[in-house]
Amino acid sequence: MILMVHLLLGAVIVSKIKFLPLALLLAFLIHYPLDMLPHWEYSIKNILGKNWKNSFKDFMKVLLDISLGILLIFIFSKSFFLSLLGGLLAILPDGLTLIGLIAPNKLLRAHENFHREIHFFKSAEELESPEVYQRGKKIFPFWGILFEILLIILAIYLLK
Repeated sequence: MILMVHLLLGAVIVSKIKFLPLALLLAFLIHYPLDMLPHWEYSIKNILGKNWKNSFKDFMKVLLDISLGILLIFIFSKSFFLSLLGGLLAILPDGLTLIGLIAPNKLLRAHENFHREIHFFKSAEELESPEVYQRGKKIFPFWGILFEILLIILAIYLLK
């Protein structure tokens, strides 16, 4: 799932649930069920492979993805800072994965294993093929992209 979707849906949760501690927890936790759904992801194989010398393009994709999500939160949310906090919590699991690549430890490795296990894709290598497999089922990128576009539209509608 692209980060923009996580950001927007985390923002929606915080904007709709009035009990802030619950809203923040759910904004963080929404990441995992979203990653279980069919979706599309752009390649960040240089980051995942710790090929730091060639990872500038990958980091730029991530930065653009996050920036667009923040811009949409800014444009459509009624409470930007609170919604942004929810959005940032919703992308934190991917941030933990990045931190685990840079500074591995037992807790981050356990999180990464859990995150990978529940994730729609079986492996990062499959992201390079025209179709991907999830538990033996084939899905073409069109359907994953369409699903994410629908989630973005829904999130914008709910943020208003």
